[in-house]
Amino acid sequence: MVSSSHHPEPSPELTLREIPGTYGLPFFGPIKDRYDYFYNQGKDEFFKTRIQKYNSTVFRTNMPPGPFISSNPRVVAVLDSKSFTILFDNSKVEKKNILDGTYMPKLNFFGGYRVCAFLDTDESNHHALKSFFLTFISNSHKKFIPYMRTGLTELFENLENAISDNGSADFNIHSDNMAFDFVFRLVTGTHPTETQLKSKGPATVNTWLALQLAPLGTSGLKFIPSFVDDIIHTVRLPFFVIKSGYKKLYNAVYNSASSLLDEAEKSGIAREEACHNLVFLAAFNAFGGMKVLFPSLIKWISTGGVTLHRRLAEEIRSVVKTEGDVTFSALEKMPLTKSAVYEALRIEPPVPFQYATAREDIIINSHDSAFKIKKGETIFGYQPFATKDPKVFENPDEFVADRFVGEGEKLLKYVYWSNARETDNPSADNKQCPAKDLVVLCCRLMLVELFLRYDTFTVEAGQVALGASVKITSLTKAT
Repeated sequence: MVSSSHHPEPSPELTLREIPGTYGLPFFGPIKDRYDYFYNQGKDEFFKTRIQKYNSTVFRTNMPPGPFISSNPRVVAVLDSKSFTILFDNSKVEKKNILDGTYMPKLNFFGGYRVCAFLDTDESNHHALKSFFLTFISNSHKKFIPYMRTGLTELFENLENAISDNGSADFNIHSDNMAFDFVFRLVTGTHPTETQLKSKGPATVNTWLALQLAPLGTSGLKFIPSFVDDIIHTVRLPFFVIKSGYKKLYNAVYNSASSLLDEAEKSGIAREEACHNLVFLAAFNAFGGMKVLFPSLIKWISTGGVTLHRRLAEEIRSVVKTEGDVTFSALEKMPLTKSAVYEALRIEPPVPFQYATAREDIIINSHDSAFKIKKGETIFGYQPFATKDPKVFENPDEFVADRFVGEGEKLLKYVYWSNARETDNPSADNKQCPAKDLVVLCCRLMLVELFLRYDTFTVEAGQVALGASVKITSLTKAT
């Protein structure tokens, strides 16, 4: 690894500036910041007011959960598209045990293992596990389209039935069921209802996720006083609540993915460790991501109204008619569809927070200044600010479906949802999402199936703990 720790230097055109901001008094400072972040201001306002106060997109602050869960909540926040990219430079930053930020869930949630997401790229088993994931995904590519289209057919049929019966349909619930079935079947080759999970897979994983991530959010229930809600930020929620459910999930994967686990053992990974990593990959990375992303995608596409829907339907139907089917080749010939997916990923990335620790003294650059971060300091990025940077994107807070069409494709290097630039590719030696291309593919397929079936649709959108809540109020069948 190349080190520049002895000679960190700012860009010649930028002035080296002391990082502004304060952590406040020990114990009390983190609690004040936590209350501002969750209750007094909210996430976006918390960061906006500090950017204005310090006249800087780089500053010091505390990040939740703080006392008593996190021993050190102090971070250097990087909130513009330029400084944010330090989080991708594995030669300068470390990603050990920092997936969830300033605290780490107990290992009970992962069978006692530090799964790949919590490993740094310099750790010996990171390369083996990430290679295992990438090989599995590559070998499964022929299943992507048929498995996803089968799931989407069932999804839209269920939505239609719910609208017919109730006047509207909860997209999140039906989407969760479809996503879990798709991911589980892709990993194991078996439908989850054929295992001991039966139909309880999504509910099991939702509980497992909530217990881990509770310190990073709120209940979202307005009738609960903030001092009561704040308990989840001061006391870890216990694993025993989901212990039996996790065991069923683990056993279902262990018993159904035997050939995949055989391959892991051949590559030198212990079978049990490989299985716990597969559970995390499927439940946290894949299902957890889709749980947030799919409702967000539908919400943003709905905002385009009939005009955008007509353009998408015309493009999708024309290409499918010419190609004869929905294929990888056909999907590549839909520039508006591709752009709309990237725009949804830009404006509301499914994983908004990224963390890292400085391996050495480093210099980072914002658009205006250079800053020195010392070895061992925690760096925090709030991605929605980086990917809505007004110095990069015109009208950054607007959903512009064709933003990345034609010359706009050059802006894809500023889309960071996969824990790297969209123009980069995942490898065994970086921390980029191994299923980056699969996620984009699934989103495109959702739009393709939607507009092959319907001319337009309407929704009621709201907010839940892990993103958007979407209620489908109408689906107008294709004419």
